[in-house]
Amino acid sequence: MTEARSTTGSTTSARWRAGRQLSDGSRIFWWKEMIIVLVVNGVYESVRNFTSSTPTKAYANALRIIDWQKTLGIWHEYGIQQWALNSTAAIIVANYFYGSVYLLATIAGLVYLYRVHPDDYPLWRNTLAIGTLLGLIGFATFPLMPPRLLDTMADGVGNGNIFGFVDTLVKYPTFWSFDSEAMKTISNQFAAMPSLHCGWSFWGFAVFYPRVRSGWARALAVLYPIATITVVVVTANHFFLDALGGLAIFVIGYWIARAFTRSGRGVPIETTTTADAGTGDFRPAEAS
Repeated sequence: MTEARSTTGSTTSARWRAGRQLSDGSRIFWWKEMIIVLVVNGVYESVRNFTSSTPTKAYANALRIIDWQKTLGIWHEYGIQQWALNSTAAIIVANYFYGSVYLLATIAGLVYLYRVHPDDYPLWRNTLAIGTLLGLIGFATFPLMPPRLLDTMADGVGNGNIFGFVDTLVKYPTFWSFDSEAMKTISNQFAAMPSLHCGWSFWGFAVFYPRVRSGWARALAVLYPIATITVVVVTANHFFLDALGGLAIFVIGYWIARAFTRSGRGVPIETTTTADAGTGDFRPAEAS
């Protein structure tokens, strides 16, 4: 029995080290994927937080966004937040959703693809990385003051305008707030266009909806971007056009990823019907 356990443990360990073999014969390794994710996240956080602008420019861009939304008939952020403020519980839920669900859902999406749909993993991992990094271009070229800062951070540049938005992360109890001195120091307050929260939610929808089978899982996939857009508006962290910007960069990221991603998209090779088939290894079929 001890020998059997040892053999089972060795087999499991070997499979973990071997990674996942895709239908075209290429391999992905969980530890390499973790490194890639950590590197991309490190680059994103560093560049995002070191890309700064002046309140004057960020406020001017916010006025442009408001004017564009008025023209399009979608300037409704204030009314939506005022309606949500009638429920303290809803605001607190929105705060925690804003600070956590994007991270949990994105990690879940990557793990789901790696474990259940490994052939699709390389394309969607690359889409996620490219879309995220494209967001840095928007932060650098179009610094934007979010609605929650229009009245509190626009002193001297606001020309007396009062918009009335509430910074829900400051007013209502949560574990974190952009108003803390530490967050003000390390976080780029004007990195609002595009909304990566919304971009990541669209990515999550594209990952889960076509692949899950149950009706409730598909419903959650649909609700995820809808809930995210609602939350970023209710918490006054973004305008509606920021959400559209988030969608745009991930659509662009997807097509860029398709142009160069090869793993998992090659011609499938047949599995053997011998003992090798039980190991998950793929080998070219013998010529007949």
